[in-house]
Formats: sequence, structure tokens, C-alpha cells
Amino acid sequence: MRHLILLMMVLMPFAGLQAQKVVKLQHPSEDRGISVMEALAIRHSVREFSAKALSDEDLSDLLWAANGVSRSDGRRTAPSAMNKQDIDLYVVMDKGAYRYDAKNHLLVLVAEGDHRAAVAATQAFVKTAPVSIVMVADLSKWGKVTEETLMLSAIDAGVISENINLFCAAVGLNTVPRVNMNREKLGEVLKLKPTQRPIMNNPVGYSK
Repeated sequence: MRHLILLMMVLMPFAGLQAQKVVKLQHPSEDRGISVMEALAIRHSVREFSAKALSDEDLSDLLWAANGVSRSDGRRTAPSAMNKQDIDLYVVMDKGAYRYDAKNHLLVLVAEGDHRAAVAATQAFVKTAPVSIVMVADLSKWGKVTEETLMLSAIDAGVISENINLFCAAVGLNTVPRVNMNREKLGEVLKLKPTQRPIMNNPVGYSK
């Protein structure tokens, strides 16, 4: 019995190191932050981050602001062309990479481990951000992939990125919109289908 107790004491610290399969996010706080005009005035790109993990509240509110469900009919905080809702959000953190389930406001694990280097590509500063949000276009939503639908998906991703930028400005988080990333590696890590393409990403974190 003594040996069993000692073994449990040794293993317990490692239990928290495993990524959760599903992360239920708390209800978003829709009344926080500053005015839109103030957020526009102070919004700027920042490429330095504290290693501190985002709080549950900040992560929940960040994802809802980015592209959460804001109406009973399923429409989102970010508009999309013809309401195709073609952009999926993937959240890459130190313990794992997750897909944001906007309908249920939760995160679903797609890959364990730290894959922030795939988001960073040639820009090492991205690996210091506790969270990176990757905007992935699901081109199957358009039926046929054309130059126009590719452009529409890029626009939809840009709108979500601006939601992230303004939210971060409003609550004092650092972020920068990016298109640089290792798309091939991310495709493997995130288990993307051939019709899914990473378009943009926003690393997010606190100031140093």
C-alpha cells in the first residue's frame, strides 16, 4: 500500500501535463472592454508576449469575439460571404492544438503537444505567445473552388482577424495578424482535409 501511495504521488504532477480532450469554455462576458472607437484608436500590432497562459475568461471571450455564435439562428460575431461560415478556428497552445466548436463554445483536441513552431515558421517570436489562433478556410463550403471563392475566404479570415485585433486592444492583450506559417506542417498537425487551407493566424498573449 505504501508503495502504491508513493507511486500516485509521483504520477500526480504529470496528470496536469496532458492536454484535455474537450475544454468547455465559460460563458463569454459581453459587457467587458472599452468602446469600439477607443479600441480602433489604440489598436496596434505587438510582437512580444509574456509566457503566462491566458486566463479562462480571456480565452473564452477571445474566441467568442473572433467568430462565436452571437444570435439564436447560429450567426456569428464575424460576417461571412453568403453566411457560408467557411472559416474554422484552430487554437494552438503549449499542451495541444484544438478546434474551436463555436456552436457549443468549446475546444476539441486535435493534436497533443506543442506545435506553435508550425505557426511561427520563420518568426521565432510567435513561439513565445501562449495562444495562436489559426484561421482555416473550408473550401468545400463553396461547392466549387474558384479564384473568387478563394478571395472570399481570404476576406472572411481577415474579418475574423480584425475581430481578434480589436478585442485584444479593448482588453489589453497583445496580438499581430500574420500570413506566414508552415502550412504543410499545420495541415498534418491539425489533420486538415485537402479542401481546408490555413489562411491567417494571430498569436495572442499578455505584455511582458
